[in-house]
Amino acid sequence: MRVAGIAMVMVLAGAACAEAPDQSLRPVARADVPVQPEAEQPAQGLRGLFRSLRPQARSAGVEGRAQQSRAQARRGAVCGDLALQGEVVGRVPGAINGCGIEQAVRLKSVSGVRLSTPAKVDCGTAKALKTWVERGMRPAVGNRGGGVDSIQVMASYTCRTRNNRKGTRISEHGKGRAVDIGGFTLRDGAQISVLRDWGKGREGRILREMHSTACGPFGTVLGPEANRFHRDHFHFDTARYRSGRYCR
Repeated sequence: MRVAGIAMVMVLAGAACAEAPDQSLRPVARADVPVQPEAEQPAQGLRGLFRSLRPQARSAGVEGRAQQSRAQARRGAVCGDLALQGEVVGRVPGAINGCGIEQAVRLKSVSGVRLSTPAKVDCGTAKALKTWVERGMRPAVGNRGGGVDSIQVMASYTCRTRNNRKGTRISEHGKGRAVDIGGFTLRDGAQISVLRDWGKGREGRILREMHSTACGPFGTVLGPEANRFHRDHFHFDTARYRSGRYCR
């Protein structure tokens, strides 16, 4: 009798186990996600990936503003580069022989950094300035003060001789190939000045790194240690010499 009872319990337990899968709860697919046929469903471990929520498409208003911003950038782009914003000037005749620019632009910002005064230069110089801003200036400043907001431009195109001295050759400024930079304004309002900060503390180290990294994108790089004419600014130009770059 005892054996028969045990046998009956085992039969009932087996039946319960056989029915358990049909009676257990299964997760219900989300209403907005179509359920694939069983044969096409991914492996169990990947189902969550296929049924995860996707980001919603941007609203028409947000997309419209983005398109408008891109269109404005394209209209202001010069030298075929969206990072160079300004306006095309065209040919600039020189007042004396040797001066002038064949295809000048008036550059207002470079890679999102404003120029305090628009720089009238050729496209080769504009592109060299972009390379330096992105690979030299920005890394040198880092996150100090939130980064650079604007560059103080002291001079760009000017039809004159070198250092305004009589009898000397035409300056690269007179060819639209040079820009003079006196300092930088950071996003928090702080300023870094070549005249005030060169050789002093952290700002001095930042300026020295800026000066060093400009030697490459530019053919000539002059600073406070070059001569008395450059004690308050950096001179960058895209002249190329047979002997190589000239950086002091």
